[in-house]
Amino acid sequence: MGTSPVIALIDGEHHPPAVREALDRIERERGLAGVAFCGGEEKLAGGPLDGHYGRQVHDDPELALRSLASSAAAVLDLADEPVMPPPARLRLAALALHLGLAYEAPGARLEPPAYSPVDFAGVKLAVIGTGKRTGKTAVAGHLAGLLKGQGAEPVIVCMGRGGPAEPELVEAPLSLEELMALAAEGRHAASDYLEDAVLAGVRTVGCRRVGGGLAGEPAESNVPEGAVLAASLSPDALIFEGSGSCLPPVEVDRTISLAGAGALDALGAYRLLRADLALVGDAGDLDAVAEVCPGAVMRFSLRPEPVEDVPADARVALFSTGHARPQGIEPVVASPNLGRRSLLSLDLDRAAEERCDLYLTELKAAAIDTVAARAVRDGARVVFLRNRPVGLDGDLDRALLGVWSDA
Repeated sequence: MGTSPVIALIDGEHHPPAVREALDRIERERGLAGVAFCGGEEKLAGGPLDGHYGRQVHDDPELALRSLASSAAAVLDLADEPVMPPPARLRLAALALHLGLAYEAPGARLEPPAYSPVDFAGVKLAVIGTGKRTGKTAVAGHLAGLLKGQGAEPVIVCMGRGGPAEPELVEAPLSLEELMALAAEGRHAASDYLEDAVLAGVRTVGCRRVGGGLAGEPAESNVPEGAVLAASLSPDALIFEGSGSCLPPVEVDRTISLAGAGALDALGAYRLLRADLALVGDAGDLDAVAEVCPGAVMRFSLRPEPVEDVPADARVALFSTGHARPQGIEPVVASPNLGRRSLLSLDLDRAAEERCDLYLTELKAAAIDTVAARAVRDGARVVFLRNRPVGLDGDLDRALLGVWSDA
């Protein structure tokens, strides 16, 4: 526990005199910036809350946190179930962290993630997600393409669990042979920064991260160093791409957050509270996201498409991390197991048995070291599959460009 002023969360399931004594002690020892009542009435008699607790009590905890944040250093949770079950606690914890406050409960303390400043005069954008496979790389690459179309030169800074030990600049484009050479060196040749360079056709900087806290802070990361490298290239914009639910630990001007299934689980609300634009995927809950996100909210989908023409008579083996099916292509073999190597080997055997002569694959997971390597061995052609983001209830391109132009 810290020693700076706190905002205390209380409920009416506790006997008010007991809570009042606890608040008196906290005020003496730490300072009390305010008290927020979270509900419950089992042990609360009638009359004003202020009278029960001997001080002003705010009856809306979210409004209380927002109005009192400037005079506090932490939120101290003295409430309990059933008034404050875990989802409700985490929702308020997310808001506390977003406001720059620590969140304290018995046995736990969460600190707001730290973000390093970036010495760059241009626009800094972040594309983050509430989890893995929400479409961050697809959206970041698409955004980079839109900026190029406006005459701007972006650089994407990626962070990944398979990223390089030192920030690495990649000049687009990269060939399949170059990717396979990287794989032969024991490197992760389908890391996001390589995927962006190949599919978006822009310069990228690859970075590494290890771990990810509940609020998205990496345990270790070289992203700040990667930002310095990217800024030295004198681009017009920097696009920082998150990894899984982990956030780039640098200060940005605007944030785009992608919400998938269970977007509000754990501290997903923290990611959404940072968003100037939230994009809700096919499995996401639009209403739940809109209730939390302060920015615009739009539903979107990812449309898989090959980056090259696929002959009509090709015997296609399709490899993805899900169930991507490009329009107009009927694969002979369809594998959703790019991220499951034990099952992937069986699918590759099936592709060989079916005499597939074109391996259509997302540039993720085992795409290069396993799928492409097997394709070359079997004499099959490799074509990459990209996921193009499309707005379902609005003009997605306009919304993305709006985030950039408003920065």
